[in-house]
Amino acid sequence: MAKRILVVLSEWGYWGEELIGPLDVLTKAGYQLDFMTPFGRKPPALPPSMEEGYFDPPLHKVVTDAHYAKRTTEVHESTLLNSPINLSEKISLMPYFNGENFGLELAAFHERREEFWQEFVDPYDALLLPGGSGPMADMVNNERLHNLILGYVNRDKLIAAECYCVTCLAFAREWTDRKSIIWGKNVTGHAREYDYKENTGFAQMYGFDGEPMNTTANFGPPFYPLEYILRDATGPKGKYHGGVGKNLSTILDYPFLTGRSTQDSALVGELVRKVLEDGLRRYGW
Repeated sequence: MAKRILVVLSEWGYWGEELIGPLDVLTKAGYQLDFMTPFGRKPPALPPSMEEGYFDPPLHKVVTDAHYAKRTTEVHESTLLNSPINLSEKISLMPYFNGENFGLELAAFHERREEFWQEFVDPYDALLLPGGSGPMADMVNNERLHNLILGYVNRDKLIAAECYCVTCLAFAREWTDRKSIIWGKNVTGHAREYDYKENTGFAQMYGFDGEPMNTTANFGPPFYPLEYILRDATGPKGKYHGGVGKNLSTILDYPFLTGRSTQDSALVGELVRKVLEDGLRRYGW
């Protein structure tokens, strides 16, 4: 049977190559990819990732070539992502600690979460989280997404995260012990040297009513320096690998496969295949 991958994308904007790289590798291999977003809205590609010749200031080089500009635009304008699974409809939030009947509600939540895992973890072989600036707004601190990730950890299944989406792994943790799931692990992610100092943009914004505002935004620098978070979250026996000065920085420390940025995207797809087909458990460190 074909391998199945669940892909979660930001509704505020994903970086095209970070989806297209693994998408093209995995679909060519016959894998089935299903798409999910936080509220079931079509995820947009970030405009620079569709702009051939886009020059990245921190890297001081062009990061959007003709191939990925074309493929990202094709996917962005196609119907492929028109009807993603609505994560908010599939799993509730954990009850507030000071709410009435917290203990009973927490037990009920865990039962619902197990059913959620049976539907969105058990049938899949891996979880893929493409990056970009958008995930900072609606994925990184998304409790529902954290509980999806915890399901893949619970079932010992592969979780691949790229760029700023690696932060989702740092923040995903069980309510009881609150220890990051990447504690003691080797990971990579956007290095401090490669963070923008300004012009971190989003492809779409949403108002308090959840309706699109039909505007882009510039939030200056990223909301956080990912490298610092990953260094702390991996603890004294884990390690953050920045790979600064190297074209690629892709780390597999099973069940976590992390890619630093756009250049790692196709390799992330290839490594997903090697994990699922060849049993690979370690790469890059």
